[in-house]
Amino acid sequence: MLTTAESSPQGPAAELSPNHISNQTACVLCGVFFLFVCFFLTAFFASKVEHESKHCNGKGIQRPGSSAFDRVYTANQNCGHAYPTFLAVLWCAGLLCSQAPAAFAGLMYLFVRQKYFVGYLGERTQSTPGYLFGKRIILFLFLMSVAGILNYYLIYFFGSDFEMHIKTITSAISPLLLIP
Repeated sequence: MLTTAESSPQGPAAELSPNHISNQTACVLCGVFFLFVCFFLTAFFASKVEHESKHCNGKGIQRPGSSAFDRVYTANQNCGHAYPTFLAVLWCAGLLCSQAPAAFAGLMYLFVRQKYFVGYLGERTQSTPGYLFGKRIILFLFLMSVAGILNYYLIYFFGSDFEMHIKTITSAISPLLLIP
């Protein structure tokens, strides 16, 4: 019977290196942080819907006649529908490509969704910049995920590892997300 030290040619230290543990911990903490922020933003948006509903007519949630309520409700629904996609591409980009640019893009996306929601409360044309900016960030995270998957297959089939080049490129491109 082989133990873990005998099964690995480099011993158990290679399997549980400090870099590997810290990367896993950082990824988990980053994911938990984003889940909490998404939860609080969703709660904020829901409270705005409730406030606007009570402000319009006092009692129930369904107020189809009020344009202010319709705007708040629609913005809340739009933000709620976008979060599963955001979380999926954020996790994939962070795990498959690079954690720092993915975390930066994730924070930018959360700020953009807040801008979108607040812009939607005004006139619908005010929400357009936030919407377009959010689409660009989701595309960036998606492309990071695709680059990580392609790198995996390049390693698997050809033995070529482009991880450092991909991390350099994504780290250089991520500040460009700030350009409106």
